[in-house]
Amino acid sequence: MSIRQKVKVRGGAAVAVAAVLALALAGCGGGGEKAKEPTKSESPQSQASSPQQPAPTASKDSGPLEVIATAQGPSSIVLEVNSAVRDQDGYVTVSGQIKNAGSTTFSQFGSLRGEEKTASHGSVAGATLVDAVGKKRYFVLRDTEGRCACTTGLANIKGGESIAFFAQFPSPPATTTEVVFGLPTFAAATIKISG
Repeated sequence: MSIRQKVKVRGGAAVAVAAVLALALAGCGGGGEKAKEPTKSESPQSQASSPQQPAPTASKDSGPLEVIATAQGPSSIVLEVNSAVRDQDGYVTVSGQIKNAGSTTFSQFGSLRGEEKTASHGSVAGATLVDAVGKKRYFVLRDTEGRCACTTGLANIKGGESIAFFAQFPSPPATTTEVVFGLPTFAAATIKISG
């Protein structure tokens, strides 16, 4: 083979290698785009969760949350109910804050789960709504495995801090607009249902 023929063969091989590398890189680039797609789908999820996170910041900027009822608990623990909202699916969601007005850490949350053995420790599963007019008591909703539709994982509240809570109940009749919210170890609090 002459030098000219070797250069042509090597040049052709170089073009073939370059084409294979380009395809491989394009394949890697396509894989990179697929990797970017979950990032794009994660970004709406993070955006969806971000409105929940800035909500406390927004409430700080616009002032404190509205308090529709308060109840004294053990030691210097205070329960503040911020809302009791009836939705169109037949549920009432009560939400608020458990605040430690004292200076020492409070960690005795076991009694808030009520007397049920299957309720999560450190939850507000023992909460109830009482409809005095209809003479009915409503308990926190549970899933098929017995887990409450409520805040769980309560551990400690340092002095001066607060923890948000929620509990979801079956809705009393639409004509019932006022109920008594109860949580073990706290005084009862009368609240108005909106929605």
